[in-house]
Amino acid sequence: MKLYLDTSTPETILRLNDHEYRYVFDNTLAEKLLAFIRDKLQENDCTFRDITEITFMSGPGSFTGLRIGASIVNTLAHELNIPLYDHLGNKHPIILPIYDRPANISKPRK
Repeated sequence: MKLYLDTSTPETILRLNDHEYRYVFDNTLAEKLLAFIRDKLQENDCTFRDITEITFMSGPGSFTGLRIGASIVNTLAHELNIPLYDHLGNKHPIILPIYDRPANISKPRK
């Protein structure tokens, strides 16, 4: 089963082969994304072990969404020992997110 994940916008897109799922997680992406993937795999009578490759929309987009999505796909690809591709079709050992602008980090107080 091929898995495609896009967390670059507020609406997360998950594709499992020809099935597409869209969901807006708001501020719960980090805690609910993995369970969402698991549930959609189960709806297709599959488990994580049935995933044969992963494609990830690596950006540009939301800083937090891309970080969370990249963490999930990097971990899955590593643990399942399967190929990992960016949205352009390039194979990677790990996905590094492409942000549309520098992170907005405040200066330390001291």
